[in-house]
Amino acid sequence: MAFQEVSSSSSSSLSSTSSSSSSTRQWVYDVFLSFRGEDTRNNFTAHLYDALVRMAINTYRDDDDLKRGENISPALLKAIEESRISVIVFSQNYASSSWCLDELVKILECRETMEQIVVPVFYKVDPSEVRHQRKSFGVAFAKHEERFKDKQMMVQKWRTALTQVSNLSGWHLGNRSEPEFIREIIEWVNLILVKKTYFQVAQYPVGIESRVQKVKSLLDIEKNDRIRMVGIFGTRGIGKTTLSKAIYNSIDAQFECSCFLENISEASSQKDGLIQLQNKLLSKILGNSSQVVDNVDRGSTLIKQRLSRLRILLVLDDVDDSLQLEKLAGKCDWFGLGSRIIITTRDKPLLLAHGVYSTYEMNGLDHDESLQLFCWNAFKRDKPNDGYVEIAEDAVRHSGGLPLDLTTLGLALKKKRYTLLEKKTGRVQKNF
Repeated sequence: MAFQEVSSSSSSSLSSTSSSSSSTRQWVYDVFLSFRGEDTRNNFTAHLYDALVRMAINTYRDDDDLKRGENISPALLKAIEESRISVIVFSQNYASSSWCLDELVKILECRETMEQIVVPVFYKVDPSEVRHQRKSFGVAFAKHEERFKDKQMMVQKWRTALTQVSNLSGWHLGNRSEPEFIREIIEWVNLILVKKTYFQVAQYPVGIESRVQKVKSLLDIEKNDRIRMVGIFGTRGIGKTTLSKAIYNSIDAQFECSCFLENISEASSQKDGLIQLQNKLLSKILGNSSQVVDNVDRGSTLIKQRLSRLRILLVLDDVDDSLQLEKLAGKCDWFGLGSRIIITTRDKPLLLAHGVYSTYEMNGLDHDESLQLFCWNAFKRDKPNDGYVEIAEDAVRHSGGLPLDLTTLGLALKKKRYTLLEKKTGRVQKNF
């Protein structure tokens, strides 16, 4: 795959230090297409849009140029905000449209505040023309300077936006055929969407957020000059995997690459299990699905060689043997500066033996949290229904604060209530 560095700086469209989390946002569109209609509506952009749709990638394309006024419509602004990725097609006359330039400014605002991924596509223009507003872009801005004499701050904002976006990694047509060019863009978009598909954490995430914040303080993500391993330990059913998924969702966008290896204990017990885990790690980080590891020791060497320059987020879930750590994340220097490795296990001494001294003990939910979780599962509300207070309190005492047990008990009571109601009335009411 040929996602090209067409920038003159090290800026990346895949990372952001924004405090907002894209993991909790419900994106309506996968892709927002920004383009100059007169240039590419009926050729390149049309073909790109069709290819995206054929891949079941939900894409917003604005076809309303003929009805445009001076300002971007609220509906279009909303579509930009609701899109996971913005693809900006720069063509020769892109900069002549003040509408397109306003659209670009809004897209870059969303990149900063909403962790939106932004990728420029340079169609029959050189990135340097966009970056420095030369040739057709220079002509367009000379006209803007004349037309908007009383709005020079706006014109400068447009210039800054063009310079900023052209410094992002993107795609340049060059001498390639358009079908090949489009195919590469589609492959990249599809890969990013797969990588950025977040985990469903829990139907009722009671007590999770406070624990997420505690582990994040241990991770100290803002320090990019170090690599840190953090362990989460606790008994079965305490919620370690749920917590690690929630943390992964909340910080994934701040890393170049990420990988979540789930159920390591079970997976490594299978034939060639560790080899398969090594292959999965490499393919997730490097974007190559081919099986490159056939020996566990060679796999360890390859992980260190290929990942030592990348700032990655790696979660190793349910580790129960030191060999699993040695072969998947032997030492901190296997990964690039700023990397964070999260390990969940029932065995704290296993963490300490591997040199993981920054740990978080996962304790059970307190009484109020336990009662809420049980009630959400049993009654779809945060407190017991009339006549069930004593049963709910018994369940809380019996569970010992284990989320898994509380969920199981709550669902069991819910099923029993459904059964009793069906016997009594002959039918089950909706939203019971």
